[in-house]
Amino acid sequence: MDKIIVPIDFSQYSDFALETAAILAKRNNADLIVLHMLEMEQGSLISSNDDQNEQMVFFLKLAEQKFDNYLNKDFLEGVNVTPIVKHFKVFSEVAEVAREHNADMIVMGSHGSSGLSEIFVGSNTEKVVRYSEIPVLVVKQKPAKLDFDTVTFASDFSNEMIEPYIKARQLFKNLKLIHVNVPGEGFKSSTEMEKTVASFLQKADGNLNKLNDVHYTSDYTIEKGILNASSLLGADLIAVPTHGRKGLAHFFSGSVSEDVANHATLPVITFKI
Repeated sequence: MDKIIVPIDFSQYSDFALETAAILAKRNNADLIVLHMLEMEQGSLISSNDDQNEQMVFFLKLAEQKFDNYLNKDFLEGVNVTPIVKHFKVFSEVAEVAREHNADMIVMGSHGSSGLSEIFVGSNTEKVVRYSEIPVLVVKQKPAKLDFDTVTFASDFSNEMIEPYIKARQLFKNLKLIHVNVPGEGFKSSTEMEKTVASFLQKADGNLNKLNDVHYTSDYTIEKGILNASSLLGADLIAVPTHGRKGLAHFFSGSVSEDVANHATLPVITFKI
C-alpha cells in the first residue's frame, strides 16, 4: 500500500478517519492524500462575472487556510501529507483523485448511528463507495490499534465474489469467511454449502487451504448472521463486497446492509465486485 486518500469535512468523524489513515500510512510507509471537498453552486464555477469569480477565489483561499490549520495534528508527524481542495461534484472527484494519484485505499469517517442507510445509502460515503474502484474503509470511532488481527469476509461464494475475496485476502492475513444460511428460498443443506465453498476456494486459491477458515452459520437474516458470526469470531473488521454504483443493498438484497451497520461498531471495508 503506497497511497491512501482521506476525504474530510472537518468533523469529528473526519478526525477518526484521518487518524486511522495515519496509523495505516505509518505501518505501510504510505503517503496520505487529504482531500477537502468544497461545494459551490454550479453557477459560481462557470460564471464569468468578476464578483462571483472573486467570491469563488475567496472561499477557496479560506478553505486552504482552514485546511492547513486542521492538518496540524500530532498523529500526522512523520507522515507525508498532500492536501488537496476540490470543488463541486465532490463524490465523483474522490474517485477521480484516486485514479490520478494511483491510490490504494480510501478512508472515510461516518457516524453510523442510524444504520447503513445513513452511511451508504443516499449519503456522501455511499456515493464514494459507488464510484470507487479501490477499497473504501469506513470508520465510526476513534481508532485504538487497528491491528485487524481477525477480519470477516461475508460472501455468498458465487463466482463474482472471487475478485473481491482475492483483494481482501491480499490485504489481511487472518481472513475468516462467513457463509450465512437463512430460511426460505435461499436455504442450503450442509452438503450444498460445503460444495459451494469448496468450489469457490478451488477457483479463487487453486487449493482448499482456507477451508478451515470458513464459518457456517444459520440465522433468521443474513445481516444478523454476519454480525453474530463476526462477534463470535472476535473480528476487528467486517469486509463486504459491493456492486459499486448499484449499492451494497444490491449485493445483500433487502435491508441487510442497513441492519449490519446499524448494529456494528466495527469498521467496515468494501471491495468492488
